[in-house]
Order: sequence, then C-alpha cells, then structure tokens
Amino acid sequence: MEDNIINASIALLSSGLDSVTAVSLAREHTEVKLALVFDYGQRSAKREIECSKKICEHFGIGLQVIDLGWLAGITKTSLVNTESDVPAMSLDKISGDADPSITLESAKSVWVPNRNGVLINIAASFAESMGYENVIVGFNREEAVTFPDNSSDFIGAINGSLSYSTLTGVKVIAPLISLDKKGIVLKAMEVRAPLEYSWSCYHGGDLPCGVCESCVRRKRAFDEAGITDPLFVRLGAIQE
Repeated sequence: MEDNIINASIALLSSGLDSVTAVSLAREHTEVKLALVFDYGQRSAKREIECSKKICEHFGIGLQVIDLGWLAGITKTSLVNTESDVPAMSLDKISGDADPSITLESAKSVWVPNRNGVLINIAASFAESMGYENVIVGFNREEAVTFPDNSSDFIGAINGSLSYSTLTGVKVIAPLISLDKKGIVLKAMEVRAPLEYSWSCYHGGDLPCGVCESCVRRKRAFDEAGITDPLFVRLGAIQE
C-alpha cells in the first residue's frame, strides 16, 4: 500500500478473511468511515451480515447493508441458486500440481454476473457523495488466478473508469493485492484483524462447511502459517 496518508475511505466488507484483513490493514493509512455489506441472494448472506456487524462494532465504524435483490434474480450460479450444488473441493484439487480446469470450473459455478463491478460502483457513489477518497477491497493474488475481477489489471481498469464516472476521482485500493492466502493470514495476525468474527464459507450454517473452495483455501492458509483459525476457537469447534 502507498505510504501517503489517505483522509477517508469506504470499505467493501463481506466478513471474509480477505475483506476483514484489508480493512484492518487499511486503517493504518486511512480513516475507514463506513463499510458496505451486500445481500445479493448469496447462501451466506445472513451470516455475512451478522459477522460484518460484529467487525464494525470492533472497529467502531459504520455499516450499511445494501439489498441487491435484482442481482439475485438474474444469478443462476450455485452461490445463489440453491437448486445447484456448490462444488466440493479438497487440498489436492487446489494444489499447484492440480488440473487448473478444476478451480476454473469451481469459479464459474459461484460466479455472480459483474458482482465486483457492481459493488465497487455502488461504493464509489457513496464515497463521492460523502467526500471520501477511496474504496477498500480485499482482492488478492491467489484469487486473481481464477477470478479476473480480483486482479491488478481489473483494479487499474476500474480506476480508469472511476476517473470519468466520479467528479472526485474515487480510487479503489487493494492492500492485499500482492499476497496469497497464507500471506493474508500472517498479515492479519500482524495487524490484529478480528478474524474470530470472519466468515469465509459459501454456506450459512452454524459452522463452516469445510469443503467449499473458500473453506479449503482458508484452512490451507492457516495450516501453512501454523496458526489456529480464530473463528474455530471462538466457535469452540475443531477444524477437520
């Protein structure tokens, strides 16, 4: 992240590992005034909103829940459509030696049409109207491999767009863009991110499912970092 101090920002908060760490890290460089959490019909929406409230209480920042029912209505993939199964993954399927088509198919299964483009533009509208300079996101190097809207190229492209669509030149900042999940876990510990309240699972049960791709990547990251996941400590559960 740049060394200059930024006055005020809005954060996209899903309550996942990445967004919680991004907010925690960004607060060292900017005053995060508001977080936005979106309900676009995703299976874990209720959980994400509950956890985001706890995270914002922890930081003492505002939270606004944005209902995107129309996006749920046009999304057919398994992240929203409960008649389709979310792909079950395992460590061997996301390893460096695995067939890359497996994770590409998994990404397609949970893809929501233009989601990050929509969320960023909504956040940019809030930022411009409130006089805030930036939108904080949790995009990172690991997810950019299968999700192009998590990449540096995407950030550059959308910042170019925002230079035209906002009079104040709102910019997207991704403090984790060079990190993989293990790096994010280590950075989270360094900045004392409240990961005990984070929720990465694609499902919204009492406990993370442990087999969706997001759960598997999170588990691998904590295992590789040699750190016990604070969420499971808080829940009093054993991660298998």
